[in-house]
Amino acid sequence: MARSALLNVMVQAALKAGRSLTRDFGEVQNLQVSIKGPADFVSQADVKAEKIVRTELMRARPTYGFLGEEGGEEAGTDGQHRWIVDPLDGTTNFLHGIPQFAVSIALERSGEVVAGVIFNPILDELYVAEKGGGAFCNDRRIRVSARRNLADAVIGCGVPHLGRGQHGKFLVELRHVMGEVAGIRRLGAASLDLAYVAAGRLDGYWEESLSAWDMAAGLILVREAGGFVSDTKGGQQCLETGSVVAGNEMIRIALFDQLQRRLEK
Repeated sequence: MARSALLNVMVQAALKAGRSLTRDFGEVQNLQVSIKGPADFVSQADVKAEKIVRTELMRARPTYGFLGEEGGEEAGTDGQHRWIVDPLDGTTNFLHGIPQFAVSIALERSGEVVAGVIFNPILDELYVAEKGGGAFCNDRRIRVSARRNLADAVIGCGVPHLGRGQHGKFLVELRHVMGEVAGIRRLGAASLDLAYVAAGRLDGYWEESLSAWDMAAGLILVREAGGFVSDTKGGQQCLETGSVVAGNEMIRIALFDQLQRRLEK
């Protein structure tokens, strides 16, 4: 696939951070048996990965704004462009030695995400998308699944955990969805959930209480793979509401309808 100069910058930043995470991931299992545990080490790995990404991106475009999970937001002098970065999406997986995590980088222009890169360094899978250019995994074109019925669909979701999200609300949603689908999956990294929807591995996905860096790159991947995304209110304010419902046209609508049934109770 042909990549723009900006997308190449994003790819190189993701690959470099991914190599750093891979080295650190190799140390995590050694730390599992220690009294202190690996939490401090993983936090340092996260910060180090964001520093790598930030350095690479800002070297290429020093006037762009930057929003990162670890370093927060910094306005750019450009005024129109902003990088949105999660240097380690799936921190809990990483912490427990589960090889399901990613570096996620998105470029926002005038409030619209126009490019995204998601890299799973353990599987060596690089997902990229640019507005109008399609979505790819390791330079192979990807598309959302063609399944039309929830009964045939495997749906990804996020499960609220300690101190986050509305547990009771989620359980009502889950009750409505799980009885209508072929399977439910909770993989632990929102960026990869969306990448898997784009690649047709998951037929749909929903989650709430997300941050912009969790899903910005994934949103454009799904759209460029022929899919549809909305927030859980049916609008297009995913980054603002922190919620997303994704899939092909039929599955997204059917999944959204099931989620709305909670309002009837």
